Amino acid sequence: MPASRSTLRRSLTAVAATSLLVGALGACGYGSQAKAQDKTVPVARGEKVGGLDEVKIGYFANVTHATALVGLQEGVFQKELGGTRVKAQVFNAGPSEIEALNARAIDIGWIGPSPAVNGFSRSKGQNLRIIGGSASGGVSLVVHADRIKSLDDLKGKRLATPQLGNTQDVALLNYLSGKGHRVEASTGKGDVTVLRQDNKEIPLSFKSGAIDGAWVPEPTASKLVADGGTVLLDEKKLWKDEKFVITNIIVRQEFLDQHPDVVEAVLRGSVKTNAWIKANPDKAKASVNAKLKADSGKELPAQVLDRAFRNVEVIDDPLASTLREQALHAQKAGLLKDPLLDGIYDLRPLKKVLGTAGGPTVEDAGLGVK
Repeated sequence: MPASRSTLRRSLTAVAATSLLVGALGACGYGSQAKAQDKTVPVARGEKVGGLDEVKIGYFANVTHATALVGLQEGVFQKELGGTRVKAQVFNAGPSEIEALNARAIDIGWIGPSPAVNGFSRSKGQNLRIIGGSASGGVSLVVHADRIKSLDDLKGKRLATPQLGNTQDVALLNYLSGKGHRVEASTGKGDVTVLRQDNKEIPLSFKSGAIDGAWVPEPTASKLVADGGTVLLDEKKLWKDEKFVITNIIVRQEFLDQHPDVVEAVLRGSVKTNAWIKANPDKAKASVNAKLKADSGKELPAQVLDRAFRNVEVIDDPLASTLREQALHAQKAGLLKDPLLDGIYDLRPLKKVLGTAGGPTVEDAGLGVK
């Protein structure tokens, strides 16, 4: 059952595990994690929105960030912004993107729910707002089938997640707790050993046999399957209607206050990109791969891209009730204490865009600005 609103209003008090997570903000300089705008981004043409020269957008080079990848690759955002130039930056982890947002190095970003909640709580609700959804699903527990034959075989095994306290880490800790397995969140030690490794390192650990499995997003999950892994659990099976938010759109509060028309333009680009992806899946898949190659220098093999793209659903709805539940999972795991959630959403710009586009209504689960 959801926690009471009064409980959720309390300010964040980090336990030791959370201190480790937030400490990554200082150790992980966003400059080293970000890549400047590449030549694939179309040139800004036409009138500047609100007279603004540029808008700085952050995202990950992940299939779960397909909206950002395709919207940039196909020039949808730039078209909506006219003469206001898009400056894009690629990040490897949520904490570094939150740091960049707080430092005004980016204005708008695509990011997972756990970093968004951490960033909002840490700033006592002052620095950012979630303004829309972007993706649902695309997370699996992939294992060596000869070592783990069923979900009852997890005790004593070594499972990897991408980062301490990230969205997948929280999901795995919550699942293990529900199965009766005790794991100390900050160290990952217990009935099951949880190892935190970068998404780039996990496939190497899996192939070498150093880990028995991993709870990971796309395309890492599909890379493990291509290397002989078996999907033991698709996380969407744990959620009502098989939907849960994996990627949100966030904005600096100051930027939203000063440039609401620019925020609306980016959201229009997001909604139009999602519609194009759904109407043109093959072209969208190729666009994702082209952008991944531009960002990292490497394309995904067809067998990995096909499966990863199929497992991620692009959405406009932020699925706010699932973010609330994910925050409660983090609290239960000991990674958050009384997470601040009230006011984390400002869906007024998205509702305006969807109203113009004749789209469905979206809800903030009672966590919107007043």
